[in-house]
Amino acid sequence: MHFTELVKTIKERREVLQVTQERLAELSGVGLRTLKQFESGKGNPTLSTLQKLSDVLGMEVCLKIKNVGPSQ
Repeated sequence: MHFTELVKTIKERREVLQVTQERLAELSGVGLRTLKQFESGKGNPTLSTLQKLSDVLGMEVCLKIKNVGPSQ
Protein backbone atom coordinates (compact mmCIF):
# COMPACT_ATOMS: atom_id res chain seq x y z
CA MET A 1 0.00 0.00 0.00
CA HIS A 2 1.33 3.39 -0.94
CA PHE A 3 1.52 6.21 1.59
CA THR A 4 -1.44 8.11 0.11
CA GLU A 5 -3.60 4.98 0.33
CA LEU A 6 -2.51 4.46 3.92
CA VAL A 7 -3.46 8.02 4.84
CA LYS A 8 -6.83 7.65 3.12
CA THR A 9 -7.56 4.30 4.81
CA ILE A 10 -6.79 5.55 8.31
CA LYS A 11 -8.74 8.78 7.82
CA GLU A 12 -11.75 6.92 6.40
CA ARG A 13 -11.71 4.45 9.31
CA ARG A 14 -11.60 7.31 11.80
CA GLU A 15 -14.57 8.95 10.09
CA VAL A 16 -16.58 5.71 9.90
CA LEU A 17 -16.09 5.27 13.64
CA GLN A 18 -17.09 8.94 14.11
CA VAL A 19 -13.91 9.72 16.01
CA THR A 20 -12.62 13.27 15.82
CA GLN A 21 -8.95 13.99 15.24
CA GLU A 22 -8.80 15.41 18.75
CA ARG A 23 -10.25 12.24 20.28
CA LEU A 24 -8.01 9.94 18.23
CA ALA A 25 -4.97 11.93 19.29
CA GLU A 26 -6.05 11.67 22.93
CA LEU A 27 -6.80 7.94 22.80
CA SER A 28 -3.67 7.02 20.87
CA GLY A 29 -1.17 9.28 22.58
CA VAL A 30 -0.23 10.78 19.22
CA GLY A 31 0.02 14.55 19.10
CA LEU A 32 -2.87 16.35 17.43
CA ARG A 33 -0.48 18.30 15.22
CA THR A 34 1.21 15.04 14.15
CA LEU A 35 -2.16 13.49 13.34
CA LYS A 36 -3.32 16.52 11.35
CA GLN A 37 -0.08 16.56 9.35
CA PHE A 38 -0.39 12.85 8.67
CA GLU A 39 -4.00 13.11 7.48
CA SER A 40 -3.13 16.03 5.23
CA GLY A 41 -0.36 13.96 3.63
CA LYS A 42 2.38 16.22 4.92
CA GLY A 43 3.60 14.12 7.83
CA ASN A 44 5.95 11.18 7.87
CA PRO A 45 4.76 9.02 10.76
CA THR A 46 6.93 6.40 12.39
CA LEU A 47 5.84 2.78 12.53
CA SER A 48 5.19 3.33 16.22
CA THR A 49 2.80 6.18 15.44
CA LEU A 50 1.01 4.10 12.83
CA GLN A 51 0.69 1.25 15.33
CA LYS A 52 -0.80 3.55 17.98
CA LEU A 53 -3.37 4.92 15.54
CA SER A 54 -4.29 1.53 14.15
CA ASP A 55 -4.68 0.04 17.64
CA VAL A 56 -7.29 2.65 18.53
CA LEU A 57 -9.04 2.27 15.18
CA GLY A 58 -9.15 -1.53 15.38
CA MET A 59 -6.78 -1.97 12.47
CA GLU A 60 -3.59 -3.95 11.98
CA VAL A 61 -0.28 -2.70 10.63
CA CYS A 62 1.41 -5.23 8.39
CA LEU A 63 4.87 -4.49 7.02
CA LYS A 64 5.78 -6.16 3.77
CA ILE A 65 9.36 -6.05 2.59
CA LYS A 66 10.20 -7.32 -0.83
CA ASN A 67 13.43 -7.77 -2.70
CA VAL A 68 13.37 -5.62 -5.83
CA GLY A 69 16.88 -6.16 -7.04
CA PRO A 70 19.81 -8.55 -7.00
CA SER A 71 21.19 -9.34 -3.57
CA GLN A 72 24.68 -8.15 -2.79
